[in-house]
Amino acid sequence: MELTVEWVDWLDPRAVQQRELMELETTAMYADRQAELDEAGRIAVSAALTVAPSDVSHTVLVLDGDIVIGHAALRPFGQSLEVKKVFVDSNHRGKGAARRLMNELEGVAREGNAHSLVLQTGHVQVPAMVLYESLGYQRIDAFGHYAAIPFGVCFEKTL
Repeated sequence: MELTVEWVDWLDPRAVQQRELMELETTAMYADRQAELDEAGRIAVSAALTVAPSDVSHTVLVLDGDIVIGHAALRPFGQSLEVKKVFVDSNHRGKGAARRLMNELEGVAREGNAHSLVLQTGHVQVPAMVLYESLGYQRIDAFGHYAAIPFGVCFEKTL
């Protein structure tokens, strides 16, 4: 089947479900690192990763036929846009869905004359980092609240 995209509201139930799946996966992935943090550190990480619905400018789903298999979003960050919550269901990885999501976000950013796209991911999400680098993203110092995440890795792509 051909992958398609659908632009939706951040609170679209299908988007919410994708973020819940992402949360389950990443919580397990980083459980050991979270356990190493003190209470203040856990609160700071949680705050850095929280996204207010009112901050989101775009939300996109990728579908395989009529099945939602992935999610990504954008929120303004100065003259740039920040990529948020890129996720592809583990049962559907390897089909090009993440690349499709990232290309869609880049198209929106270019249309809006954004200076760049910035994002944060975690150090164990190696396939994501490989994808970002293959798309022309460069590692940058932690920005904004992400400085509070000791296991975070940040990227930027100038448009």
